[in-house]
Amino acid sequence: MVKGFELGLLAVGGILGTFLRYKITESPLLLGALQINVLIVNLIGSFILGLFFVLSTQWNLDTKYALFTAVGFCGSLTTMSAFALESSNLMENKQFGLMAINILSNVGLSIGAIFA
Repeated sequence: MVKGFELGLLAVGGILGTFLRYKITESPLLLGALQINVLIVNLIGSFILGLFFVLSTQWNLDTKYALFTAVGFCGSLTTMSAFALESSNLMENKQFGLMAINILSNVGLSIGAIFA
C-alpha cells in the first residue's frame, strides 16, 4: 500500500511532468512537415528514465524515489496516446512516409535515449 510520503512523491512528480509536457506541446514544433513535440517529450522522458535507473543502481537509491521519477514525472511527461494519435492521423491522410518516420523516430530514438 502506498503511504502518504510516497503518494506525495508520486503526485509532485506527476504534476511536474504534466506541466513540462504542456509547455513543450503548447506550440507546434515542426521538422519539415512532421510535428515533433511528442517526440521531444518522449525523448526527454526516456533519457531521464534511463539516467535515473543507472544512478539509482549506482547510488543504491530507495525504490520510493522511482515513484517520483519513473511513475510520476516520466509517466506524466511521456505520452503513448498522443504518439498513437499522430501516427493514425498521418495514416488517415495517406502520409505513410511521415507515419513511418514518426513511428521509427519515437520508438527508436526513445530506446536510444534510455541508453544515452
